[in-house]
Amino acid sequence: MTIRVVVVDDQAMVRAGFAALLCAQSDIEVVGQAPDGRQGVDVSRRARPDVVLMDVRMPEMDGLEAARRLLDPSPDVVHRPKVLMLTTFDLDDYVYEALRAGASGFLLKDAPVADLIQAVRVVAAGDALLAPSITRRLIADFARQRPAPYRAPALRLNGLTARETEVLVLIARGLSNTEIAGTLVVAEQTVKTHIGHVLAKLSLRDRAQAVVFAYESGLVAPGDR
Repeated sequence: MTIRVVVVDDQAMVRAGFAALLCAQSDIEVVGQAPDGRQGVDVSRRARPDVVLMDVRMPEMDGLEAARRLLDPSPDVVHRPKVLMLTTFDLDDYVYEALRAGASGFLLKDAPVADLIQAVRVVAAGDALLAPSITRRLIADFARQRPAPYRAPALRLNGLTARETEVLVLIARGLSNTEIAGTLVVAEQTVKTHIGHVLAKLSLRDRAQAVVFAYESGLVAPGDR
């Protein structure tokens, strides 16, 4: 199956470079490009891509607002692509809000080409992309900046089993499925099953939203290891 992608970035050379790299892959097709968030939303609504590569900082409309519009849960929105945020800095102020808006993850612009291509495939497959090298610090830092956890969602944790809660904590700490399996001494497929149950019970779209929920509910505190 071909993965349809829209690239949104205000720098023409960056935009063209990403598009060329992705088009060179046999399983990826770039179906649109845009220089700002506003046009990115328009192009995406017309092209209906599987994945939108969205720069965070752009004129006219930034990537955060564009992501919110593309992922708006209202019935009027008939197509919601996966949104992968692109950022120059690993501590970009917008990234945490982008995850809360429903973005499936983020990627540094200077990441290796192989990482970019793999990120598109991972997100298109329905998984979240949270780079282990920076996720722990980034999410913890943004959680620390917030005045207090949102306690309202904490009640939803009551529906999780002890093992599912354990898995959610490990997800929030930035562990991969393989690492979680090793920590809990279970099969990786078992971890995937637990994650599926967590997402379903908490009405979360993906792993990225699970991380945000864990911090906002107070289940995991900044700096926890």
